[in-house]
Amino acid sequence: MRVAVIGASKDRSKFGNKAVRAYLSEGHTVFPVNPREREIEGLRCYGSVLEIPGDIDIALLYVPPSAGLKVLGEIAKRGIKKVYFNPGTESPELEKKARELGLEPIFGCAIRAVGLSPSNFP
Repeated sequence: MRVAVIGASKDRSKFGNKAVRAYLSEGHTVFPVNPREREIEGLRCYGSVLEIPGDIDIALLYVPPSAGLKVLGEIAKRGIKKVYFNPGTESPELEKKARELGLEPIFGCAIRAVGLSPSNFP
């Protein structure tokens, strides 16, 4: 699966970094997205999902709801349908916007969704 981790971080204690490592460990192709970074966990970091080449199967959100509103429009523009709203990213306004854009919001921990625990990635 090709996964965009939006809000990826160089800080290994942050969930945006743990998600990058978790999905890599399960053999997925991971695209970190953070406009302030160039590389995360040895992978090129993209400033936006709009810059990622090729199709993306799912987007994982690790940004606050205020930043999520802008990002959702970019996700929809890219044609990514499934979006994980990880704990701390969800809000009623964001969910409403996602549904208006034709996105499929998934609420929960994206790391647990691949059968792993965030605690596996200290």
